[in-house]
Amino acid sequence: MTELISGRLDRISPLVARIIAPNPGVMTGPGTNTYLIGQRLLAVVDPGPANEQHLEAILGAVPAGAQIKWIIATHTHFDHSPGAALLAERCEAEIIGPQANEEYYEDASFLPDQHIEHDVVLDTGECSIRAIHTPGHVGNHYCFLVEEEGVLLTGDHIMSGSTVVIIPPSGDMKDYIHSLELLKNYDIKMIAPGHGAQDPDPFTLIQGIIDHRLKRERKVIEGMQQLCATTLDELTPLVYGDVDIAMHPIAQLSLLAHLIKLEKELVVSKQDETWRIR
Repeated sequence: MTELISGRLDRISPLVARIIAPNPGVMTGPGTNTYLIGQRLLAVVDPGPANEQHLEAILGAVPAGAQIKWIIATHTHFDHSPGAALLAERCEAEIIGPQANEEYYEDASFLPDQHIEHDVVLDTGECSIRAIHTPGHVGNHYCFLVEEEGVLLTGDHIMSGSTVVIIPPSGDMKDYIHSLELLKNYDIKMIAPGHGAQDPDPFTLIQGIIDHRLKRERKVIEGMQQLCATTLDELTPLVYGDVDIAMHPIAQLSLLAHLIKLEKELVVSKQDETWRIR
């Protein structure tokens, strides 16, 4: 597998190339993956943070005689969308994507010229890019399918080598699992995640994520049965005992999302800060 190096253009299919932003970290892995789609009229998906070095790498990857016409964001977190405004200033491209929700710590600077909707297709003249609404990580998340090649750009819906954090209240575990099931209806041949390397076995990966989440949910229920009445702080070590304790504050966000899902399904109830099995 190709080593993941920031700033380098890696072609992952005839129509899709990747450049990794220089923002590695616990939540971003090697860095945010920016994708360039097409050969003459290009779409840039997830331009990444507002980083001049990354901007120059994107512009430097444009072939002679080609131009960037569209800038697309899968969602409006600060490692995915802030670069859109900077890039648009340099290439006069149309910005496409969801509206940010300011109350959920999202990028309020992302101001799309065109708001994306589920199953809308962008015809670039070279390929068709289908928007698939995949709420879960956050409510305004979209994946984008390059239909001619079956390459699915998954943003933070699916990440390589890491479990996606579900961030309530915009993020929703029930929506997340439903969105994963939805993807099974599309002709996908490769997963191109927002962080990490591509995966050529998409449906095995998708089902594996669903199975992992449901297994974790069973641990939530078992932990609550053991404690009877519990808080998030008390429940987290039981449910995420296999996770580095330094990551527990982040894991607690997904735990809350599990509990909210179970509350909607009338499995658990909450009073003040205490959760109980019904």
